[in-house]
Amino acid sequence: MTLKASEFIQNPDGSVYHLNLLPHQLANTVITVGDPDRVAQVTKYFDEVEVKVHKREFHTQTGYYKGKRISVISTGIGTDNIDIVFNELDALVNIDFESREIKKDLISLDIIRIGTSGAIQKDVALDSFLVSEMGVGFDSLLHFYKADEILDIDFAQALKNQLQLKDTNGLPYVVACNKDLASKFSDGYSKGVTVTNCGFYGPQGRELRLPLSMPDLNDLMASFEFNGKRITNLEMETAGIYGLSKLLGHRAVSLNAIIANRATGAFSVDPGKLVDDLIKLSLEKLVS
Repeated sequence: MTLKASEFIQNPDGSVYHLNLLPHQLANTVITVGDPDRVAQVTKYFDEVEVKVHKREFHTQTGYYKGKRISVISTGIGTDNIDIVFNELDALVNIDFESREIKKDLISLDIIRIGTSGAIQKDVALDSFLVSEMGVGFDSLLHFYKADEILDIDFAQALKNQLQLKDTNGLPYVVACNKDLASKFSDGYSKGVTVTNCGFYGPQGRELRLPLSMPDLNDLMASFEFNGKRITNLEMETAGIYGLSKLLGHRAVSLNAIIANRATGAFSVDPGKLVDDLIKLSLEKLVS
């Protein structure tokens, strides 16, 4: 089946619509970061950078770190952007850009998110690194795809009951990381369950001028436990990354620099250094 021009959109040079990339410009190992400026913060440690492309908030650099070819891509903030980036990453390796047909032999990418996060448990140390064993989506992204077979429905329902979420909030979706890829990141990282919020302020329990409908949301999440798992931290992309990666046949893991602890009110003195340390450690784990 040939994909319609309105569904698989290409730029005049043949590149994929938002990322502005051609297939040969993408490596099979991809690091995603939220901040476009963080792309160069990663690739400054590369031996060589062969590709630099940017369009809007989507900046990509591809090069080599100790002989391993890696692409680094900025997603911007939120799972709406994750929907764009991950569908287009998959298109770059699994759609023929000339015939506009899906390839018979599909490629699986290794995708590593390196980002910041805030803990909601007092015992999750500030300035530490955490691997997300599971992502819990409080957005609705995965509900637009046929995803039931990859979701932990029991976990999601138990969480909805604990939080007493209204039907208007919808059912959270819960997806596990790729355990094989996550196993590369053990020493130096703790493990946890990460909630992906659909916003930074109200959805994460921050109150500036607008009153919250659920002012005790973070406390309720912190007290939740299901099958020995508890929620450890909050951010804005992980669940979408895990969900789309699994549906598309890719391996994904999310690595978090804990720059804040919401339970104690503490914030990292030097978050930039912490993120840089996470980048260096994670690059070494990728090639070890």
